[in-house]
Amino acid sequence: SFMVDDARLPLSRIVPIPANQLNLYRIVIILRLIILCFFFQYRVSHPVRDAYGLWLVSVICEIWFALSWLLDQFPKWYPINRETYLDRLALRYDREGEPSQLCPIDIFVSTVDPLKEPPLITANTVLSILAVDYPVDKVSCYVSDDGSAMLTFESLSETAEFARKWVPFCKKHNIEPRAPEFYFQQKIDYLKDKIQPSFVKERRAMKREYEEFKIRINALVAKAQKVPEEGWTMADGTAWPGNNPRDHPGMIQVFLGHSGGLDTDGNELPRLVYVSREKRPGFQHHKKAGAMNALIRVSAVLTNGAYLLNVDCDHYFNSSKALREAMCFMMDPALGRKTCYVQFPQRFDGIDLHDRYANRNIVFFDINMKGLDGIQGPMYVGTGCCFNRQALYGYDPVLTEADLEPNIVVKSCCGGRKKKSKSYMDNKNRMMKRTESSAPIFNMEDIEEGIEGYEDERSMLMSQKRLEKRFGQSPIFTASTFMTQGGIPPSTNPASLLKEAIHVISCGYEDKTEWGKEIGWIYGSVTEDILTGFKMHARGWISIYCMPPRPCFKGSAPINLSDRLNQVLRWALGSVEILFSRHCPIWYNYGGRLKLLERVAYINTIVYPLTSLPLIAYCVLPAICLLTNKFIIPEISNYAGMFFILMFASIFATGILELRWSGVGIEDWWRNEQFWVIGGTSAHLFAVFQGLLKVLAGIDTNFTVTSKANDEDGDFAELYVFKWTSLLIPPTTVLVINLVGMVAGISYAINSGYQSWGPLFGKLFFSIWVILHLYPFLKGLMGKQNRTPTIVIVWSILLASIFSLLWVKIDPFISDTQKAVAMGQCGVNC
Repeated sequence: SFMVDDARLPLSRIVPIPANQLNLYRIVIILRLIILCFFFQYRVSHPVRDAYGLWLVSVICEIWFALSWLLDQFPKWYPINRETYLDRLALRYDREGEPSQLCPIDIFVSTVDPLKEPPLITANTVLSILAVDYPVDKVSCYVSDDGSAMLTFESLSETAEFARKWVPFCKKHNIEPRAPEFYFQQKIDYLKDKIQPSFVKERRAMKREYEEFKIRINALVAKAQKVPEEGWTMADGTAWPGNNPRDHPGMIQVFLGHSGGLDTDGNELPRLVYVSREKRPGFQHHKKAGAMNALIRVSAVLTNGAYLLNVDCDHYFNSSKALREAMCFMMDPALGRKTCYVQFPQRFDGIDLHDRYANRNIVFFDINMKGLDGIQGPMYVGTGCCFNRQALYGYDPVLTEADLEPNIVVKSCCGGRKKKSKSYMDNKNRMMKRTESSAPIFNMEDIEEGIEGYEDERSMLMSQKRLEKRFGQSPIFTASTFMTQGGIPPSTNPASLLKEAIHVISCGYEDKTEWGKEIGWIYGSVTEDILTGFKMHARGWISIYCMPPRPCFKGSAPINLSDRLNQVLRWALGSVEILFSRHCPIWYNYGGRLKLLERVAYINTIVYPLTSLPLIAYCVLPAICLLTNKFIIPEISNYAGMFFILMFASIFATGILELRWSGVGIEDWWRNEQFWVIGGTSAHLFAVFQGLLKVLAGIDTNFTVTSKANDEDGDFAELYVFKWTSLLIPPTTVLVINLVGMVAGISYAINSGYQSWGPLFGKLFFSIWVILHLYPFLKGLMGKQNRTPTIVIVWSILLASIFSLLWVKIDPFISDTQKAVAMGQCGVNC
């Protein structure tokens, strides 16, 4: 009876953040809002007459910063932590000696260019998936090769062979992580924990095997550097079908799985499937989003796992329990029916200790995402995310009455239970029927019976034509969409399934269907992940943030400045594209079920690049103030000074309290602040102009990295690699102007006597604030041996000269009477 009771308990729980921390945090936010109002009342009612232009620009910038702070702050109102119970999951669905009841999962790995994404890294990701702690017959791994490279195909073939030895070794000794490269990098103390001599011997043998595997992969890479004139040929002498990456047929190869893919211990291995979708000139292929949609269809036809998990090719499973963690939410009777995805935080290897360019993105993953989890759930960030297949098919969630209550903000503001509104009742009725014009929706309880008993009801509900218009012309795929528990009908023939799988990855398959518009990964932005998650939340689904103590996934991040800025440029460009699209959260789907604070978070995600314009202006202002000897703030009284002090105090207080409830370190927070200024003055600015050019003029510009300096040896050699990119010009200019301004301001004060030092300190503080924020950028420009690339020096000297010449032209050190004398004009005292 104890076992039965235990199996009925929930599979996860919400761990509330201590009330004393959270309530104080909320009080400070409200106080900061009140102080802001007084601050702006003072700023607007006290213009600076002799520097009106500067004052006006500064006030406009400050108003925009206040708005963007509100957009960023309020979605963090309900942060929560979660805890999973893996033991309860096992007790309920995976008991010893009984067939496992866990749901099947299809895992997607996406790759494009094996010369940019090393095959050894992809191989490690695949090996960590094949060795995952989950029933083998329930796991299938699909590798999408969107560059149709024979190198990817051959290295996957080698990986499948090596997996036969690697997987049993991992499971026998229960090792973590199960990606060999990262496992063997760990320093193991053989004297600690009384390690068995037999294990030491097996580990050494395994390491030798892995070194040989690496040599084979590296040999393939070396061979692929030079493409033969007639293209690649396969082992049997036939030409490789993907020789032209823009014009080739669809390719599918099943490497492991039920057809005798056994490991060295004679146990079955998970399926491993290579997929390269058909590409033809004249068709729009939609980059990664198109490749992911092809994988949804192939996997539905071949294995049809109830859930999908997608990772980038460089994001390996750092914890073998990752799938079980996700299933604690997906298979939970209360949560599972309305959860569209479980998002894991991204964690990274190989980043220098000080994380100079905020590559870890800790503030976003540990503060913003936790905040959203308390509202309607975190955003989808493109990798390390486990989906409910039904949500990707555009179905509505199964919601309870409590979920259909009006918005949480409205509910708390409008008091207790009132008479339910008509729209609420309509919503409820619609959900009970679960039909909506945009989606063929069925009652999940009915579907679970399987397709057979459902056939007559289905024909009543909708015609074949409507299904084809939605999902495309594949009866096998369409039938799979009704099987909510996954799996394929037992009567199917594997050969016919493969033929169908080739059909669903043909390039014309999506024509005149809703793929990329309403179902699957959504098209229309470089950042298809934000858009895909947004559409699901708009339908009323919730998502969940899962942060187990051991990170489930780890990836690699660009660590040098140029690569990092190009990555940030891509993200910002995606946001600008969404801003100008019909899916913009500012106006999309107001009758839907998107919670207010969730919408605010999405608006923040797409408007943040626009902050670069006021930010650049605000970073140049201190230099102009120093050069012209004017200031944006008039002489302030003690009363007004108090507001300025309170303003700064409230900014620090919100920051410190955020760090307290989230557990983020002060250094990570400061790096994030610095990179906000570095990214804002460079990548975000370029993204705004690129986005505008693309939307208004249809011009697709591209600022890519051109040259690369030599690598130095050492752990973080990559950190000091310097690639010249036009993204570096604006921040360099801002730095130079501020340094010139400081020199000019100090020299002016020296010439003008002690009374001018007081006003100078305000301006200097302002300028030093900018330089401190740009310090990592300055350090990045210097490289390792303080070698700044010539082009940066040329630019800096050029800009400094222009400003110095202007400075001489303005002649601030000469009084007006002296100027008049110099001009030969004679006054009264002549």
